[in-house]
Amino acid sequence: MKNKILAISAAVLAASPALAQTAPASGGGLSETLPTLLMFGLMFVVFYVLLIRPQQKKVKEQQAMISAVRRGDRVVVSGFIGTVTRVQDDEAQLELADGVRVRVLKSAISTVLTKSEPKGGDAKPDSKEVAEG
Repeated sequence: MKNKILAISAAVLAASPALAQTAPASGGGLSETLPTLLMFGLMFVVFYVLLIRPQQKKVKEQQAMISAVRRGDRVVVSGFIGTVTRVQDDEAQLELADGVRVRVLKSAISTVLTKSEPKGGDAKPDSKEVAEG
């Protein structure tokens, strides 16, 4: 019985490739670590180009959109669509329906649906155009 167990364990140890391999001789130094470092550097560049940079760009666009919100804009906040009636430092007041106004943080605005025309811009017709018509 003992001989059978020893024979089986010897066969398992001989068949195991991990135990049969010998350790490589160290002494390669830089020639062994340089390809590994280059691979990790390339992986970081790929992650930066494909993941990190587009996310930073999206965040910057969202911040620009939020800072440009002004009175009269139609916006989406947590699924609610409303018209901006007043803008303060970090808050905006929205009118969701006639007489229904809520205060929200500007950072909660997810989308600006329509932009209002700036006051004092080209919204007013010239006096010459009105006189000719």
